[in-house]
Amino acid sequence: MPRHQVTETSFNITRGDDPGPDSRRWKALALLCAAYFMVIVDSQIVILAMPFIESELGFTPAGVQWVMSAYLLSFGGLLLFGGRTADLLGGRRMFMIGTALFLAASLLCGLAVTSEMLIAARIAQGVAAAIMTPTAMAVLMHTFGEGPERNKALGVWTGIGAFGATAALLIGGPITELLGWEWIFFINIPIAGLILLLGPRVLRETPVRPGKRSFDPFGALTVTLAVALLVYGVVEAPEVGWGSGRTIGLLVAAAVLAVLFLMIEARSKSPLVPLKIFRSATFVGGNLLMLLVAMSVFGGALITSLYAQQVLGYSAIVFGLSTAIYAAMSIIGANVGARLAGKVGYKLIALVGAILLGTGLLLLSQVSADGNYWSDLFWGLVVFGTGIGSTNVAASIAALSGVRPEESGLASGVNGAVFQIGAAFGIAISSTVAVAVTDGSESRFALTEGFQGAFLATAVFAGLALLTALAMFLIRQPAAASHQAAEAEVPEPAKN
Repeated sequence: MPRHQVTETSFNITRGDDPGPDSRRWKALALLCAAYFMVIVDSQIVILAMPFIESELGFTPAGVQWVMSAYLLSFGGLLLFGGRTADLLGGRRMFMIGTALFLAASLLCGLAVTSEMLIAARIAQGVAAAIMTPTAMAVLMHTFGEGPERNKALGVWTGIGAFGATAALLIGGPITELLGWEWIFFINIPIAGLILLLGPRVLRETPVRPGKRSFDPFGALTVTLAVALLVYGVVEAPEVGWGSGRTIGLLVAAAVLAVLFLMIEARSKSPLVPLKIFRSATFVGGNLLMLLVAMSVFGGALITSLYAQQVLGYSAIVFGLSTAIYAAMSIIGANVGARLAGKVGYKLIALVGAILLGTGLLLLSQVSADGNYWSDLFWGLVVFGTGIGSTNVAASIAALSGVRPEESGLASGVNGAVFQIGAAFGIAISSTVAVAVTDGSESRFALTEGFQGAFLATAVFAGLALLTALAMFLIRQPAAASHQAAEAEVPEPAKN
Protein backbone atom coordinates (compact mmCIF):
# COMPACT_ATOMS: atom_id res chain seq x y z
CA MET A 1 0.00 0.00 0.00
CA PRO A 2 2.80 2.40 -0.74
CA ARG A 3 3.01 5.78 -2.37
CA HIS A 4 4.32 6.82 -5.73
CA GLN A 5 6.91 9.16 -7.11
CA VAL A 6 6.60 12.93 -6.79
CA THR A 7 5.37 13.48 -10.35
CA GLU A 8 2.31 11.38 -9.55
CA THR A 9 1.79 12.73 -6.06
CA SER A 10 -1.41 14.58 -5.36
CA PHE A 11 0.04 16.62 -2.57
CA ASN A 12 3.46 17.46 -1.28
CA ILE A 13 3.25 19.84 1.63
CA THR A 14 6.35 21.61 2.87
CA ARG A 15 6.25 23.62 6.04
CA GLY A 16 8.96 25.65 7.62
CA ASP A 17 8.16 24.01 10.97
CA ASP A 18 8.15 20.44 9.63
CA PRO A 19 9.84 18.40 12.37
CA GLY A 20 11.41 16.12 9.75
CA PRO A 21 11.67 12.33 9.85
CA ASP A 22 10.60 10.78 13.13
CA SER A 23 13.49 8.90 14.71
CA ARG A 24 10.99 6.42 16.15
CA ARG A 25 9.28 5.74 12.84
CA TRP A 26 10.44 2.14 12.34
CA LYS A 27 9.51 1.21 15.90
CA ALA A 28 6.14 2.84 15.26
CA LEU A 29 5.72 0.79 12.08
CA ALA A 30 6.44 -2.44 13.97
CA LEU A 31 3.81 -1.54 16.55
CA LEU A 32 1.20 -0.58 13.94
CA CYS A 33 1.86 -3.75 11.95
CA ALA A 34 1.49 -5.87 15.09
CA ALA A 35 -1.96 -4.34 15.61
CA TYR A 36 -2.92 -4.87 11.95
CA PHE A 37 -1.71 -8.47 12.09
CA MET A 38 -3.87 -9.09 15.16
CA VAL A 39 -6.98 -7.59 13.51
CA ILE A 40 -6.52 -9.61 10.31
CA VAL A 41 -5.83 -12.87 12.14
CA ASP A 42 -9.00 -12.50 14.20
CA SER A 43 -11.15 -12.24 11.09
CA GLN A 44 -10.33 -15.86 10.16
CA ILE A 45 -8.75 -17.64 13.13
CA VAL A 46 -12.19 -18.80 14.33
CA ILE A 47 -12.74 -20.91 11.20
CA LEU A 48 -11.00 -24.01 12.54
CA ALA A 49 -12.37 -23.49 16.06
CA MET A 50 -16.03 -23.32 15.03
CA PRO A 51 -16.84 -27.02 15.60
CA PHE A 52 -15.51 -26.79 19.18
CA ILE A 53 -17.34 -23.50 19.84
CA GLU A 54 -20.57 -24.94 18.41
CA SER A 55 -20.35 -27.95 20.68
CA GLU A 56 -19.39 -26.19 23.93
CA LEU A 57 -21.63 -23.10 23.69
CA GLY A 58 -24.69 -24.76 22.18
CA PHE A 59 -24.75 -23.01 18.81
CA THR A 60 -26.88 -24.39 16.00
CA PRO A 61 -24.96 -25.36 12.83
CA ALA A 62 -26.30 -22.23 11.10
CA GLY A 63 -25.92 -19.97 14.12
CA VAL A 64 -22.23 -20.67 14.68
CA GLN A 65 -21.42 -18.80 11.46
CA TRP A 66 -22.25 -15.61 13.34
CA VAL A 67 -19.05 -16.03 15.34
CA MET A 68 -17.32 -14.90 12.14
CA SER A 69 -20.08 -12.79 10.58
CA ALA A 70 -20.63 -10.63 13.69
CA TYR A 71 -16.99 -9.55 13.59
CA LEU A 72 -16.86 -8.95 9.84
CA LEU A 73 -20.12 -6.97 9.69
CA SER A 74 -19.29 -4.63 12.57
CA PHE A 75 -15.73 -4.29 11.27
CA GLY A 76 -16.71 -3.50 7.67
CA GLY A 77 -19.75 -1.42 8.55
CA LEU A 78 -17.93 0.98 10.88
CA LEU A 79 -14.66 1.52 8.98
CA LEU A 80 -15.75 4.89 7.58
CA PHE A 81 -16.80 6.12 11.01
CA GLY A 82 -13.64 4.73 12.59
CA GLY A 83 -11.48 6.46 10.01
CA ARG A 84 -13.21 9.79 10.53
CA THR A 85 -12.53 9.67 14.26
CA ALA A 86 -8.83 9.93 13.43
CA ASP A 87 -9.43 13.19 11.55
CA LEU A 88 -11.62 14.68 14.28
CA LEU A 89 -9.99 13.44 17.48
CA GLY A 90 -6.48 12.39 16.48
CA GLY A 91 -5.24 9.14 14.96
CA ARG A 92 -2.97 8.07 17.81
CA ARG A 93 -5.60 8.77 20.46
CA MET A 94 -8.29 6.79 18.66
CA PHE A 95 -5.88 3.98 17.79
CA MET A 96 -5.08 3.55 21.47
CA ILE A 97 -8.77 3.63 22.41
CA GLY A 98 -9.53 1.03 19.73
CA THR A 99 -6.70 -1.19 20.96
CA ALA A 100 -7.94 -1.00 24.56
CA LEU A 101 -11.44 -1.97 23.40
CA PHE A 102 -9.99 -4.84 21.34
CA LEU A 103 -8.13 -6.15 24.39
CA ALA A 104 -11.28 -6.02 26.55
CA ALA A 105 -13.42 -7.63 23.83
CA SER A 106 -10.86 -10.42 23.31
CA LEU A 107 -10.91 -11.17 27.03
CA LEU A 108 -14.72 -11.34 26.99
CA CYS A 109 -14.65 -13.62 23.93
CA GLY A 110 -12.39 -16.09 25.73
CA LEU A 111 -14.49 -15.95 28.89
CA ALA A 112 -17.82 -16.37 27.06
CA VAL A 113 -20.05 -19.04 28.59
CA THR A 114 -23.06 -18.58 26.30
CA SER A 115 -23.49 -18.13 22.56
CA GLU A 116 -25.07 -14.70 23.09
CA MET A 117 -22.10 -13.50 25.15
CA LEU A 118 -19.62 -14.61 22.49
CA ILE A 119 -21.54 -12.93 19.65
CA ALA A 120 -21.80 -9.67 21.64
CA ALA A 121 -18.06 -9.77 22.37
CA ARG A 122 -17.26 -10.47 18.71
CA ILE A 123 -19.34 -7.42 17.70
CA ALA A 124 -17.30 -5.35 20.17
CA GLN A 125 -14.11 -6.79 18.65
CA GLY A 126 -15.31 -5.75 15.20
CA VAL A 127 -16.05 -2.21 16.40
CA ALA A 128 -12.55 -2.02 17.88
CA ALA A 129 -11.01 -3.31 14.65
CA ALA A 130 -12.94 -0.68 12.67
CA ILE A 131 -11.33 2.00 14.84
CA MET A 132 -7.84 0.49 14.92
CA THR A 133 -7.28 -0.23 11.22
CA PRO A 134 -7.91 3.19 9.60
CA THR A 135 -6.43 5.11 12.54
CA ALA A 136 -3.28 2.98 12.37
CA MET A 137 -3.00 3.78 8.67
CA ALA A 138 -3.51 7.50 9.39
CA VAL A 139 -0.66 7.38 11.93
CA LEU A 140 1.53 5.52 9.44
CA MET A 141 0.90 8.12 6.72
CA HIS A 142 1.74 10.94 9.12
CA THR A 143 4.85 9.17 10.45
CA PHE A 144 6.40 8.53 7.04
CA GLY A 145 6.68 11.40 4.57
CA GLU A 146 5.67 11.05 0.93
CA GLY A 147 8.30 9.09 -1.00
CA PRO A 148 10.43 5.94 -0.82
CA GLU A 149 10.23 5.48 2.96
CA ARG A 150 6.43 5.60 2.98
CA ASN A 151 6.42 3.21 0.02
CA LYS A 152 8.59 0.79 1.97
CA ALA A 153 6.43 1.13 5.09
CA LEU A 154 3.24 0.49 3.14
CA GLY A 155 4.82 -2.50 1.44
CA VAL A 156 5.56 -4.00 4.87
CA TRP A 157 1.99 -3.19 5.98
CA THR A 158 0.51 -4.95 2.93
CA GLY A 159 2.74 -7.98 3.40
CA ILE A 160 1.75 -8.27 7.06
CA GLY A 161 -1.92 -8.29 6.03
CA ALA A 162 -1.32 -11.13 3.57
CA PHE A 163 0.69 -13.11 6.11
CA GLY A 164 -1.95 -12.54 8.80
CA ALA A 165 -4.67 -14.12 6.68
CA THR A 166 -2.54 -17.25 6.21
CA ALA A 167 -1.24 -17.31 9.77
CA ALA A 168 -4.83 -17.52 11.01
CA LEU A 169 -5.13 -20.92 9.33
CA LEU A 170 -1.67 -22.02 10.45
CA ILE A 171 -2.07 -21.27 14.16
CA GLY A 172 -5.83 -21.54 14.67
CA GLY A 173 -5.98 -25.33 14.49
CA PRO A 174 -3.03 -26.14 16.77
CA ILE A 175 -4.05 -23.56 19.39
CA THR A 176 -7.61 -24.88 19.47
CA GLU A 177 -6.56 -28.53 19.74
CA LEU A 178 -3.76 -28.04 22.28
CA LEU A 179 -5.06 -25.20 24.48
CA GLY A 180 -8.76 -24.85 23.73
CA TRP A 181 -10.75 -22.46 21.53
CA GLU A 182 -10.66 -19.74 24.21
CA TRP A 183 -6.96 -19.20 23.55
CA ILE A 184 -7.47 -18.01 19.98
CA PHE A 185 -8.82 -14.89 21.73
CA PHE A 186 -6.59 -14.85 24.80
CA ILE A 187 -3.42 -14.60 22.63
CA ASN A 188 -4.53 -11.07 21.69
CA ILE A 189 -4.21 -9.86 25.27
CA PRO A 190 -0.38 -9.69 25.58
CA ILE A 191 -0.05 -8.21 22.07
CA ALA A 192 -2.65 -5.52 22.72
CA GLY A 193 -1.15 -4.89 26.15
CA LEU A 194 2.30 -4.31 24.66
CA ILE A 195 0.83 -1.90 22.09
CA LEU A 196 -0.91 0.06 24.85
CA LEU A 197 2.33 0.21 26.84
CA LEU A 198 4.60 1.33 23.99
CA GLY A 199 2.16 3.28 21.83
CA PRO A 200 2.29 6.60 23.71
CA ARG A 201 6.10 6.50 23.51
CA VAL A 202 6.65 5.78 19.82
CA LEU A 203 3.50 6.81 17.93
CA ARG A 204 3.07 10.27 16.49
CA GLU A 205 -0.26 12.11 16.73
CA THR A 206 -1.94 13.01 13.44
CA PRO A 207 -3.28 16.41 12.35
CA VAL A 208 -6.81 17.10 13.54
CA ARG A 209 -9.41 18.53 11.19
CA PRO A 210 -9.84 22.27 11.91
CA GLY A 211 -13.14 23.90 12.86
CA LYS A 212 -16.13 22.53 14.70
CA ARG A 213 -15.96 18.82 15.40
CA SER A 214 -19.09 16.96 14.34
CA PHE A 215 -19.48 13.24 13.84
CA ASP A 216 -22.42 13.58 11.46
CA PRO A 217 -24.48 10.97 13.38
CA PHE A 218 -27.16 10.55 10.69
CA GLY A 219 -24.54 10.07 7.99
CA ALA A 220 -22.62 7.60 10.17
CA LEU A 221 -25.77 5.62 10.91
CA THR A 222 -26.97 5.40 7.30
CA VAL A 223 -23.60 4.44 5.79
CA THR A 224 -22.93 1.88 8.54
CA LEU A 225 -26.31 0.23 7.96
CA ALA A 226 -25.86 0.43 4.17
CA VAL A 227 -22.48 -1.33 4.24
CA ALA A 228 -23.61 -3.90 6.82
CA LEU A 229 -26.78 -4.79 4.86
CA LEU A 230 -24.84 -4.95 1.59
CA VAL A 231 -22.18 -7.26 3.01
CA TYR A 232 -24.74 -9.40 4.82
CA GLY A 233 -26.97 -9.70 1.75
CA VAL A 234 -24.06 -10.68 -0.48
CA VAL A 235 -22.59 -13.17 2.02
CA GLU A 236 -25.96 -14.90 2.49
CA ALA A 237 -26.90 -14.87 -1.22
CA PRO A 238 -25.19 -18.16 -2.21
CA GLU A 239 -27.13 -19.94 0.56
CA VAL A 240 -30.61 -18.43 0.08
CA GLY A 241 -30.34 -17.55 -3.62
CA TRP A 242 -29.55 -14.31 -5.45
CA GLY A 243 -33.14 -14.05 -6.65
CA SER A 244 -34.74 -14.69 -3.25
CA GLY A 245 -36.88 -12.03 -1.63
CA ARG A 246 -34.46 -11.89 1.30
CA THR A 247 -31.42 -11.13 -0.85
CA ILE A 248 -33.22 -8.63 -3.06
CA GLY A 249 -34.74 -6.92 -0.03
CA LEU A 250 -31.36 -6.56 1.69
CA LEU A 251 -29.67 -5.21 -1.45
CA VAL A 252 -32.51 -2.77 -2.16
CA ALA A 253 -32.43 -1.58 1.46
CA ALA A 254 -28.66 -1.08 1.20
CA ALA A 255 -29.08 0.91 -2.03
CA VAL A 256 -31.80 3.11 -0.51
CA LEU A 257 -29.63 3.81 2.53
CA ALA A 258 -26.65 4.60 0.28
CA VAL A 259 -28.71 7.17 -1.65
CA LEU A 260 -29.99 8.62 1.64
CA PHE A 261 -26.40 8.83 2.87
CA LEU A 262 -25.34 10.81 -0.21
CA MET A 263 -28.27 13.19 0.28
CA ILE A 264 -27.33 13.70 3.94
CA GLU A 265 -23.68 14.32 3.09
CA ALA A 266 -24.55 16.80 0.35
CA ARG A 267 -26.54 18.89 2.85
CA SER A 268 -24.42 18.44 5.98
CA LYS A 269 -22.22 21.30 7.19
CA SER A 270 -19.79 18.78 8.69
CA PRO A 271 -20.21 15.62 6.58
CA LEU A 272 -18.75 12.29 7.61
CA VAL A 273 -17.53 11.92 4.00
CA PRO A 274 -17.06 15.24 2.15
CA LEU A 275 -18.23 14.37 -1.35
CA LYS A 276 -15.51 16.55 -2.88
CA ILE A 277 -13.02 13.80 -2.05
CA PHE A 278 -14.50 11.81 -4.96
CA ARG A 279 -13.38 14.50 -7.41
CA SER A 280 -9.91 12.99 -7.27
CA ALA A 281 -9.42 10.59 -10.18
CA THR A 282 -6.62 8.78 -8.32
CA PHE A 283 -8.77 8.33 -5.21
CA VAL A 284 -11.71 6.92 -7.19
CA GLY A 285 -9.50 4.80 -9.46
CA GLY A 286 -7.49 3.43 -6.54
CA ASN A 287 -10.61 2.38 -4.65
CA LEU A 288 -12.18 0.82 -7.75
CA LEU A 289 -8.96 -1.11 -8.28
CA MET A 290 -8.99 -2.17 -4.61
CA LEU A 291 -12.60 -3.41 -4.95
CA LEU A 292 -11.73 -5.62 -7.93
CA VAL A 293 -8.49 -6.84 -6.39
CA ALA A 294 -10.33 -7.87 -3.21
CA MET A 295 -12.93 -9.71 -5.30
CA SER A 296 -10.16 -11.58 -7.12
CA VAL A 297 -8.10 -12.34 -4.03
CA PHE A 298 -10.85 -13.55 -1.71
CA GLY A 299 -12.71 -15.40 -4.45
CA GLY A 300 -9.52 -17.14 -5.55
CA ALA A 301 -8.46 -17.95 -1.99
CA LEU A 302 -11.85 -19.48 -1.15
CA ILE A 303 -11.92 -21.71 -4.23
CA THR A 304 -8.32 -22.77 -3.65
CA SER A 305 -9.30 -23.83 -0.12
CA LEU A 306 -12.35 -25.76 -1.31
CA TYR A 307 -10.43 -27.54 -4.09
CA ALA A 308 -7.56 -28.50 -1.78
CA GLN A 309 -9.87 -29.90 0.90
CA GLN A 310 -12.74 -31.37 -1.12
CA VAL A 311 -10.84 -32.72 -4.14
CA LEU A 312 -7.24 -33.22 -2.98
CA GLY A 313 -8.38 -34.28 0.52
CA TYR A 314 -6.15 -31.92 2.52
CA SER A 315 -6.90 -31.29 6.17
CA ALA A 316 -7.40 -27.68 7.22
CA ILE A 317 -3.96 -27.56 8.83
CA VAL A 318 -2.20 -29.09 5.80
CA PHE A 319 -4.02 -26.64 3.56
CA GLY A 320 -2.90 -23.77 5.75
CA LEU A 321 0.70 -24.90 5.36
CA SER A 322 0.28 -25.27 1.60
CA THR A 323 -0.88 -21.66 1.25
CA ALA A 324 2.30 -20.34 2.87
CA ILE A 325 3.81 -20.02 -0.61
CA TYR A 326 1.30 -17.49 -1.84
CA ALA A 327 1.50 -15.56 1.44
CA ALA A 328 5.28 -15.41 1.03
CA MET A 329 4.97 -14.31 -2.60
CA SER A 330 2.44 -11.67 -1.57
CA ILE A 331 4.93 -10.24 0.92
CA ILE A 332 7.63 -10.24 -1.75
CA GLY A 333 5.28 -8.69 -4.33
CA ALA A 334 4.22 -5.98 -1.90
CA ASN A 335 7.75 -5.01 -0.92
CA VAL A 336 9.19 -5.15 -4.43
CA GLY A 337 6.22 -3.18 -5.73
CA ALA A 338 6.67 -0.63 -2.95
CA ARG A 339 10.33 -0.08 -3.79
CA LEU A 340 9.72 0.13 -7.55
CA ALA A 341 6.76 2.50 -7.18
CA GLY A 342 9.11 5.36 -6.40
CA LYS A 343 11.09 4.67 -9.58
CA VAL A 344 8.51 3.69 -12.20
CA GLY A 345 5.26 4.95 -10.63
CA TYR A 346 2.37 3.09 -9.05
CA LYS A 347 0.41 2.94 -12.32
CA LEU A 348 2.90 0.59 -13.95
CA ILE A 349 2.96 -1.51 -10.78
CA ALA A 350 -0.85 -1.72 -10.98
CA LEU A 351 -0.70 -2.90 -14.59
CA VAL A 352 1.92 -5.57 -13.96
CA GLY A 353 0.24 -6.67 -10.74
CA ALA A 354 -3.16 -7.08 -12.38
CA ILE A 355 -1.57 -9.17 -15.16
CA LEU A 356 0.09 -11.41 -12.56
CA LEU A 357 -3.15 -11.71 -10.59
CA GLY A 358 -5.14 -12.73 -13.67
CA THR A 359 -2.44 -15.09 -14.94
CA GLY A 360 -2.25 -16.85 -11.59
CA LEU A 361 -6.02 -17.36 -11.54
CA LEU A 362 -6.00 -18.67 -15.11
CA LEU A 363 -3.31 -21.18 -14.12
CA LEU A 364 -5.42 -22.25 -11.15
CA SER A 365 -8.46 -22.68 -13.42
CA GLN A 366 -6.64 -25.67 -14.95
CA VAL A 367 -6.89 -27.75 -11.77
CA SER A 368 -7.82 -31.39 -12.32
CA ALA A 369 -9.78 -34.01 -10.40
CA ASP A 370 -6.74 -36.29 -10.19
CA GLY A 371 -4.26 -33.50 -9.57
CA ASN A 372 -1.76 -32.76 -6.84
CA TYR A 373 -0.29 -29.75 -5.11
CA TRP A 374 2.82 -29.34 -7.27
CA SER A 375 1.20 -29.76 -10.67
CA ASP A 376 -2.15 -28.06 -10.01
CA LEU A 377 -1.64 -25.41 -7.31
CA PHE A 378 1.97 -24.48 -6.69
CA TRP A 379 2.83 -22.37 -9.76
CA GLY A 380 -0.58 -20.76 -9.89
CA LEU A 381 -0.24 -19.74 -6.22
CA VAL A 382 3.25 -18.33 -6.84
CA VAL A 383 2.02 -16.02 -9.61
CA PHE A 384 -1.29 -15.28 -7.84
CA GLY A 385 0.49 -14.34 -4.61
CA THR A 386 2.89 -12.00 -6.37
CA GLY A 387 -0.06 -10.25 -8.00
CA ILE A 388 -1.85 -9.91 -4.65
CA GLY A 389 1.01 -7.97 -3.09
CA SER A 390 1.76 -5.67 -6.01
CA THR A 391 -1.86 -4.78 -6.83
CA ASN A 392 -2.67 -4.05 -3.19
CA VAL A 393 0.31 -1.73 -3.02
CA ALA A 394 -0.63 0.11 -6.19
CA ALA A 395 -4.31 0.44 -5.26
CA SER A 396 -3.43 1.84 -1.85
CA ILE A 397 -0.97 4.34 -3.29
CA ALA A 398 -3.64 5.73 -5.57
CA ALA A 399 -6.39 5.73 -2.96
CA LEU A 400 -4.38 7.20 -0.08
CA SER A 401 -2.05 9.64 -1.81
CA GLY A 402 -3.27 13.10 -2.59
CA VAL A 403 -5.40 13.21 0.54
CA ARG A 404 -5.06 16.16 2.87
CA PRO A 405 -3.38 15.16 6.14
CA GLU A 406 -6.50 15.92 8.19
CA GLU A 407 -8.53 13.57 5.95
CA SER A 408 -6.11 10.63 5.96
CA GLY A 409 -8.27 8.70 8.44
CA LEU A 410 -11.32 9.10 6.21
CA ALA A 411 -9.39 7.96 3.14
CA SER A 412 -8.10 4.90 5.02
CA GLY A 413 -11.64 4.12 6.19
CA VAL A 414 -13.04 4.33 2.66
CA ASN A 415 -10.24 2.13 1.35
CA GLY A 416 -10.83 -0.45 4.08
CA ALA A 417 -14.60 -0.48 3.57
CA VAL A 418 -14.16 -0.95 -0.18
CA PHE A 419 -11.82 -3.87 0.49
CA GLN A 420 -14.35 -5.52 2.82
CA ILE A 421 -17.16 -5.08 0.28
CA GLY A 422 -14.97 -6.51 -2.47
CA ALA A 423 -14.09 -9.50 -0.30
CA ALA A 424 -17.78 -10.22 0.33
CA PHE A 425 -18.64 -9.99 -3.37
CA GLY A 426 -15.67 -12.13 -4.42
CA ILE A 427 -16.51 -14.92 -1.99
CA ALA A 428 -20.24 -14.84 -2.80
CA ILE A 429 -19.92 -14.74 -6.59
CA SER A 430 -17.17 -17.36 -6.83
CA SER A 431 -19.02 -19.79 -4.56
CA THR A 432 -22.26 -19.20 -6.49
CA VAL A 433 -20.52 -20.02 -9.77
CA ALA A 434 -18.97 -23.16 -8.29
CA VAL A 435 -22.33 -24.43 -7.03
CA ALA A 436 -24.10 -23.56 -10.29
CA VAL A 437 -21.62 -25.50 -12.41
CA THR A 438 -21.69 -28.62 -10.22
CA ASP A 439 -25.51 -28.63 -10.36
CA GLY A 440 -25.79 -30.41 -7.02
CA SER A 441 -23.35 -33.22 -7.77
CA GLU A 442 -20.72 -33.98 -5.12
CA SER A 443 -18.47 -36.18 -7.25
CA ARG A 444 -14.81 -35.21 -7.41
CA PHE A 445 -15.06 -34.52 -11.14
CA ALA A 446 -18.18 -32.35 -10.84
CA LEU A 447 -16.65 -30.39 -7.95
CA THR A 448 -13.51 -29.80 -10.01
CA GLU A 449 -15.55 -28.45 -12.92
CA GLY A 450 -17.29 -26.09 -10.53
CA PHE A 451 -13.99 -24.87 -9.12
CA GLN A 452 -12.59 -24.39 -12.61
CA GLY A 453 -15.57 -22.17 -13.47
CA ALA A 454 -15.17 -20.22 -10.23
CA PHE A 455 -11.47 -19.61 -10.89
CA LEU A 456 -12.39 -18.28 -14.33
CA ALA A 457 -14.94 -15.95 -12.73
CA THR A 458 -12.27 -14.55 -10.40
CA ALA A 459 -9.95 -14.19 -13.40
CA VAL A 460 -12.64 -11.95 -14.95
CA PHE A 461 -12.45 -9.73 -11.84
CA ALA A 462 -8.68 -9.55 -12.34
CA GLY A 463 -9.28 -8.65 -16.00
CA LEU A 464 -11.51 -5.76 -14.92
CA ALA A 465 -8.77 -4.72 -12.49
CA LEU A 466 -6.36 -4.69 -15.43
CA LEU A 467 -8.71 -2.44 -17.42
CA THR A 468 -8.98 -0.12 -14.41
CA ALA A 469 -5.20 -0.01 -14.09
CA LEU A 470 -4.91 0.70 -17.81
CA ALA A 471 -7.40 3.57 -17.53
CA MET A 472 -5.42 4.99 -14.60
CA PHE A 473 -2.28 4.69 -16.68
CA LEU A 474 -3.74 6.49 -19.70
CA ILE A 475 -5.82 9.16 -17.95
CA ARG A 476 -3.77 11.78 -16.17
CA GLN A 477 -5.27 14.04 -13.57
CA PRO A 478 -4.87 17.75 -14.44
CA ALA A 479 -1.94 19.30 -12.62
CA ALA A 480 -4.13 21.92 -11.01
CA ALA A 481 -6.43 19.31 -9.51
CA SER A 482 -3.55 17.11 -8.60
CA HIS A 483 -1.98 19.76 -6.40
CA GLN A 484 -5.16 21.26 -5.06
CA ALA A 485 -4.60 19.76 -1.65
CA ALA A 486 -1.10 21.17 -1.47
CA GLU A 487 -2.46 24.67 -1.88
CA ALA A 488 -5.02 24.25 0.86
CA GLU A 489 -4.29 25.54 4.33
CA VAL A 490 -2.94 22.82 6.57
CA PRO A 491 -3.38 22.91 10.34
CA GLU A 492 -0.46 22.69 12.72
CA PRO A 493 0.39 19.07 13.54
CA ALA A 494 -0.77 18.01 16.98
CA LYS A 495 2.01 17.72 19.48
CA ASN A 496 3.04 14.34 20.76
